[in-house]
Amino acid sequence: MIWINLIITHGSMIFFGLLAFSLLVWLFYPEKGGIALIRDLKKSQERENLEDTLKFMFDCEYRNVSCGINSIAGNLSITTDKAGKLINRLETMGLIASKDDQTVELTDAGRSYALRVIRVHRIWERYLADETSIAPADWHNQACKIEHKVTVEETEKLAAQIGHPVFDPHGDPIPTADGQLPEPKGKSLTSLQEGQMARITHLEDEPRSIYEQLVVLGLYPGMQVYVADVADNKITFVADGEECVLTHFFAGYITVEEIDLEAVAEKPEVLSALKIGEKAEVIGISHNCRGQQRRRLMDFGIVPGSQVAAVMISASGDPIGFRVLGTTIGIRKQQADMVFINRIN
Repeated sequence: MIWINLIITHGSMIFFGLLAFSLLVWLFYPEKGGIALIRDLKKSQERENLEDTLKFMFDCEYRNVSCGINSIAGNLSITTDKAGKLINRLETMGLIASKDDQTVELTDAGRSYALRVIRVHRIWERYLADETSIAPADWHNQACKIEHKVTVEETEKLAAQIGHPVFDPHGDPIPTADGQLPEPKGKSLTSLQEGQMARITHLEDEPRSIYEQLVVLGLYPGMQVYVADVADNKITFVADGEECVLTHFFAGYITVEEIDLEAVAEKPEVLSALKIGEKAEVIGISHNCRGQQRRRLMDFGIVPGSQVAAVMISASGDPIGFRVLGTTIGIRKQQADMVFINRIN
């Protein structure tokens, strides 16, 4: 019995010794061990925080809002201590610079970096919206995860695959590959008065809870709205024949461009009326153009305010070649008939 106990005890010691040895090997194994994985995870989290800080600072710059340690900490949901360390690291890397004691700003290198991340994010949002069954409320969060993991080369291949879109599904312009981004346009829906008509150009996708409510109402960029009533804290408008009522707080997350009702009443010309060499400004897309057709035109850059020129016509007269945002695209006459324009002399 004593010998049996000794054998069992000895066997247990060998087992636990091997287990401890295996654990130590796994922990210290080069590149794929536990310590290496923890180090890689820490680096990945640090990179995400750095890139999210640059994105936030660019958004502040784009909206002409000052940015400091407190706003960065609030946006990333971190302490001001951690935000301070991030700022110091970014300054050391030459990506940001102190403007004064309270605020910081992007350097040219930091701005270029931020635009690359934003381009990746918005292209993947476009892909998730058009090519997957992911719910609209999840597009932003999924793209936030992807943007830190994929390469620029992978994203450019995806952009080519989906037709080089110029707007994300929320109405935000996608920076070009060389870092160009148009100036922000439009104003808040809350600024409209009763009887005014406008077109939604952007739905803010953060915070998610508010964006989900806007999606449930069926609102989307490109939709025309007519303001029926403005109360103390509510705005009532008609969109696609449906009446919607929003508080000013929720309506503040919708950006619109006002439509001149008199111009609409005069029945503006359509894109198909342009002759070769003529230019025009897009003022709207017909209500009859919906779904994929409308989305395709918007992806081409056919949105209110964009300039377009007729440059060529096929032998059969259909499709017609137009120049938009530096790219030549072909549009069928039937679709061009649904794009309203103002000629540019």
